[in-house]
Amino acid sequence: MPLLPTALLLTTLLAPPPERFAWPLPPPHPVVRAFEAPATPFGPGHRGADLSSPAGTPVLAAGDATVVFAGAVAARTLVSLQHRNGLRTTYEPIAPAVTAGSTIRRGEVIGHLQPGHCPSPCLHWGARRGHAYLDPLRLVTSGRVRLLPLPAAPT
Repeated sequence: MPLLPTALLLTTLLAPPPERFAWPLPPPHPVVRAFEAPATPFGPGHRGADLSSPAGTPVLAAGDATVVFAGAVAARTLVSLQHRNGLRTTYEPIAPAVTAGSTIRRGEVIGHLQPGHCPSPCLHWGARRGHAYLDPLRLVTSGRVRLLPLPAAPT
C-alpha cells in the first residue's frame, strides 16, 4: 500500500466530515411539485420542492445549522437555516419553534407545518448557495435513477 505524503494525510484526517442531510418531514415524502430552476435570476421557476404532509406536522432541520431567520415574510411564516458548507435552506409555511441565532442539529423540530399555497398542506423546502438556487431533493437523494441496457454478449 503506497504511503501518503504527510501534508495530504493530515489534510485528510483533519478535514471536516461531509455534511449529511435528512428529510425535513417524517415519512412518507410525497413530492407535490418538484424544483424548476429559473433560466434567469428573476425569471419564472419553482425555487424549491413542495412536500405534502398534514397541517401541524413537525418540520425538522435537514442538517446542522444556525437559524438565520424565523418569522413572517409577507403573508407566510418561515424558517431559514445557514449550514456550515455555505448552503442555506428554507422551510415554509411553518409556525417557527426556533429563534434567530439558535444552533440546531439535524432532525430537530424547527416548527410545525401550517396551511399554505398548496391545495392541501405542503412544505415548500428551498436550498440556495450564494445566489444560486439548488434542488433540495438532491440533498437527500442520489438523483434520478437511470437504468441502462446491458451490453450485448460477445458472439
